[in-house]
Amino acid sequence: MTGTITDYPVPVTSTGGAVLVLGATGCLGGALVASALEAGRPVIAIGRDAEALGRLRTTHADARLQTLAASVASDAEAAGLAQRVRALDLPIAGVLAAIRGTPVRGRLLDQPGDVLRRCIDEDLLPHLFAARHLLPMLSTTGLSAPGNGGYVLVGGPGADYPWAGYGHHSITAAALRMLARVLHDEARTLGVHVHLLGVDAPLRTPGNLRHACPEWPSLGAVARRAVSMSIAPAASADAVVRFGATDAPSPFWSDDIDASDTAPAKTAAMPWQESDGATVVHAERSLHDARRLLRDIATSPRLKDRLSP
Repeated sequence: MTGTITDYPVPVTSTGGAVLVLGATGCLGGALVASALEAGRPVIAIGRDAEALGRLRTTHADARLQTLAASVASDAEAAGLAQRVRALDLPIAGVLAAIRGTPVRGRLLDQPGDVLRRCIDEDLLPHLFAARHLLPMLSTTGLSAPGNGGYVLVGGPGADYPWAGYGHHSITAAALRMLARVLHDEARTLGVHVHLLGVDAPLRTPGNLRHACPEWPSLGAVARRAVSMSIAPAASADAVVRFGATDAPSPFWSDDIDASDTAPAKTAAMPWQESDGATVVHAERSLHDARRLLRDIATSPRLKDRLSP
């Protein structure tokens, strides 16, 4: 990723329906809650961890924030959540889905198929379950006109090109983008705009600032962009909206070791990483630096002269 990442201010308004945040207790989810509240919208924060939801309420003690401890890991659980949301009797102006499973590290070929199946169960299917039961609610919110509600999924890097060491997540990230495209088309009959905000780099968070690359987008900027998309959805023909400007890597690169000096460098830091994780990232950077050093040595004209017959 090159250039300066644009920050996306969210227009502040005291009117309009509530924004529902799925995965509200995660790193990105918490930022989405804060950004929606800053925009003057009531927020319904959904998460599985009741204690974390309690901390979220404490953080925003004076805000219009409702929390629900719930899961969308199955179709039945998502249906139950939709019933509980209806019982709150609040018009829903937008939904933000920041659903993430447990990070998996390692080569796809080295692990049993159950690992990929688990990633699909945690990172992909919950988005479908949630959309099945929450999308119809956006089309019947009672706001000024149908289609005011925006449904935004937030996707991470690795969807376009394999991310070395995280192949499982590349597969599910690519599948999530296709799911967003299908939902984008099918939701038109409901008058609802569905988009995926594609973030093609790890996020800079308070927990990883010590080792984060300067070109990584900030957590707050991504959250504000997603909130803006949910409360003021555009009738875009493209289901996938990419965050910031990125240079697409060549399909011949192996992502983390073959990128040239002008290509976007990649590391193995996960976009939902909340801890420092400096040891892992520094190890990946060391590998990248070593490969680049060897490449520079091998392409050195002076060395070529010595090696030539």
